[in-house]
Amino acid sequence: MNSIHKLVNWGDQHQPKILDLIRMVLGLLLLVKGIVFLNKGAYLRDLIIENQAIEQPPEVISAIIIYVTYVHLVGGAAIFLGLFTRLASLLQLPIVFGAVFFVNILSSFVNSELWLSVLVLALLVMYVFIGSGPLSLDRLIGEYTDDAKNESGFRSSH
Repeated sequence: MNSIHKLVNWGDQHQPKILDLIRMVLGLLLLVKGIVFLNKGAYLRDLIIENQAIEQPPEVISAIIIYVTYVHLVGGAAIFLGLFTRLASLLQLPIVFGAVFFVNILSSFVNSELWLSVLVLALLVMYVFIGSGPLSLDRLIGEYTDDAKNESGFRSSH
């Protein structure tokens, strides 16, 4: 546990700004994927039921689609903004893991969705460890609360 804590602290202090740009693109990609699922949810549900891709009742399939849609929407927006990036990335991992190993792996080897899913999975794992970076709401809120604590502590000592 101590080595993970050291890695997280190192990631907080040594992250280049280019990783923030990559984080924002990743967040937009997940947000757009969530919008696509939101618009095509009924079609996806019918396609899964028709092809018997998942042997579950239609209600469970609908619940899975709703979960994936809203985790992509909220998580993608959070990752883009750099707000609770580690948590948002962690919540995305089972979805993208499922996309890589259960959905895309069954398609042909030159499947571009597979390679994109593998890249997204790798980036999400990276952001679970390194966090938001310097250009993020997490950093802005952290600096604001630190300043507020310092000001209140300064005033109370006089």
